[in-house]
Amino acid sequence: MDKMKLHFELTELQTGYIAAIDDERFEDWPNFFTPDGNYEIIPRENFVQGLPAGLMHCFGQTMMRDRVVSMREANVYHAHTYRHFVSGLEILSQTADEVATRSNYLVMRTVNELNADVFQVGRYEDIVVRTDAGWRYKSKRAIYENARVDTLLVIPV
Repeated sequence: MDKMKLHFELTELQTGYIAAIDDERFEDWPNFFTPDGNYEIIPRENFVQGLPAGLMHCFGQTMMRDRVVSMREANVYHAHTYRHFVSGLEILSQTADEVATRSNYLVMRTVNELNADVFQVGRYEDIVVRTDAGWRYKSKRAIYENARVDTLLVIPV
């Protein structure tokens, strides 16, 4: 039963994280992380070769909040929305206060309310820790499979 409860709690964390992005509540996005949490989007090829270069890398909530301010006030881009489809949340390892997980994601993007296209497909590799506020991401890595990303990446995946 404890494993089922843990799986449910981690699924709830991920569902909230995705809803914040899909519902354009970007100011809530950093709150899913610990204050020193890391977030990155990296191509699978770089990940496999141990190369650190990615499309987005935020060290801590402060950088994430700066990213949101930049997205809201400074960046110029076509209006678009995301819709995430996530499956296969897998618990890879766990201690009392830290869990490593992996899951698959597909992000559909709609630009200017026209047709939706596949924007990105890949997997999340996460380290989640128990805090006083509940489970939070210590590290969230989006490893995408696409050969390329066909537009400016503004919104976190």
